[in-house]
Amino acid sequence: MTDATLVAERAAVPAAESGMDARTRGLIEAPIVPVLLRLAAPNVLVMLAQAGTGLIEAYFVGKLGTDALAGVALVFPGLMLMQMVSAGAMGGGISSAIARALGGGRRADADAFVAHALVIALALGAFFSIALIAGGPWLYRTLGGHGAALEAALVYSNVVFAGATLLWVFNTLANVLRGTGNMLVPAAVICVGAVVLVPLSPALIFGWGPFPRLGVAGGGAAIVAYYAAGSAVLAAYIWSGRSVLRPRLCVRLRWPMFREILQVGAVASLISLLTNLTIGITTGFVGAHGPAAIAGFGVGSRLEYLLVPLAFGLGAPLVALVGTNLGAGRHERALRIAWIGAAVAFALTETIGLLGAAFPNAWLTLFDRDPAMLAAGTAYLRAVGPFYGFFGLGMALYFASQGAGRLTWPLVAGMVRLVVAVGGGWLMLRWTGELASVFLALGAGLAAYGVIIAGAVRAGAWFPRRATG
Repeated sequence: MTDATLVAERAAVPAAESGMDARTRGLIEAPIVPVLLRLAAPNVLVMLAQAGTGLIEAYFVGKLGTDALAGVALVFPGLMLMQMVSAGAMGGGISSAIARALGGGRRADADAFVAHALVIALALGAFFSIALIAGGPWLYRTLGGHGAALEAALVYSNVVFAGATLLWVFNTLANVLRGTGNMLVPAAVICVGAVVLVPLSPALIFGWGPFPRLGVAGGGAAIVAYYAAGSAVLAAYIWSGRSVLRPRLCVRLRWPMFREILQVGAVASLISLLTNLTIGITTGFVGAHGPAAIAGFGVGSRLEYLLVPLAFGLGAPLVALVGTNLGAGRHERALRIAWIGAAVAFALTETIGLLGAAFPNAWLTLFDRDPAMLAAGTAYLRAVGPFYGFFGLGMALYFASQGAGRLTWPLVAGMVRLVVAVGGGWLMLRWTGELASVFLALGAGLAAYGVIIAGAVRAGAWFPRRATG
């Protein structure tokens, strides 16, 4: 950065910065790489732990048979959509609004955002419960479920989505803290919860000790219990006075505050919908090849979904860092933060993808050994794994764009990915009849997603006036 640019950025910092909280000041003054790694380290570890609990659940569900594993695979896109929207999309809107308010010295607004965020969480949690319980039978049949696999899907889905509001409240409160730059407390709560969830899930599935044998429903019940306990702990911390924020529940609700959250969160939610719609429609393509193929694709694509919490582990700090720095007028620093985070995300996710493509059985046989399942999962990992780095690149810049409040190009990239993956997959399936061809289209969609977002940020999409001036 030139001396002139540095002087201009410092001049843009609001006078309110002089009374800024020490944690917030650190986000705009500390060296970028150390502060990013410090914030990301507990977040990445904890997101991997959270994803790991889902994998452990899938492992034990696999012991109930291929039909049970296929049933959970049918529900997984909807569950991950809710998780991604609540934690990464709408949650990112919450973190971004709080970070920009704190960076701009608007402490009262930052406090008031908490109550507004909880109203959104309760409303959307209820929506997901009604939509997935009422529409579940139609959805899972459309995705190719029938017989015992469909029955397992409905049992699991009804339990999980009955507790949808708890998941929304949990992720909302976690993102309230992340918006202040506090990654450690949400990480600790998730980590401790994962330690409890790991034995609780199989205990409820198989009826260990004093627990009833609930079968596939037991995995869903354990998840609901996990989010209920975690929500209580996060709420207790936020209202204990130890947080940067001092929120009150009894506040006058104002549309401008909802709008500031939703202008990022709603667009980000649409992007998450496009991502899950891609996987959901592809699941429907795969469904024509039978339950074992669905199970194989479901297990294989779980590795892709594992990238989401990894990217989120880096992305949540990027939302807070970019949002706070832009709120404080430090534009060049915000861009440097975004590119450093994107480079780290690309390296990590590409490594995972290449390992999955090179050694698919090491992953797939953790869940089942059915030959048809292994064949479908192997075809997926070998075709899509080498493109995982582009997904990580795009996800990191998507989160950074949330912090900037600029999501037009990530939305465009999500649409292009859907068209390339689904449209291309449909054409390839008609021409060849081979699942491997469908999976190649999925990989091309990931590449398009990452390249489009990176190109837009590089071209100045965050600051269009500055880019053309």
